[in-house]
Amino acid sequence: MRIYTIHVPDRWSRTSSDPDLDTVAVKEGFCWPAFFFSVLWALWNRLWLVALGFVLLNVAVGLVAGWFVPDPVVQGAVSIGIAILIGGFANDLKRWTLGRHGFEERAVVIAGDKEDAVIRYLVERGAF
Repeated sequence: MRIYTIHVPDRWSRTSSDPDLDTVAVKEGFCWPAFFFSVLWALWNRLWLVALGFVLLNVAVGLVAGWFVPDPVVQGAVSIGIAILIGGFANDLKRWTLGRHGFEERAVVIAGDKEDAVIRYLVERGAF
């Protein structure tokens, strides 16, 4: 079982007439896909500014590490450290992007996966 935050769009951000159809669940905790594939993960989740930030961060860290620390072992350690930070904050960045797009955090739900989290939220809310 995992912890999910439930995000519901305000009336201006809906893509359908029923807000329950646009409900989104975001997992709490470390994001392994973002750790391994940071930019691709952000693009897959349509987090355009986050993807751009990841690219700029990787380029900047690569240039600075290459300029000041020519040792490849240290550069690898810095890259792994950046990947750990990205994996740790990826779901928070997803929540931030949802907030920018007019979604409001409505609940915290414990469920097995995202679909179960949304269904559990809708059942508790009385939508079914």
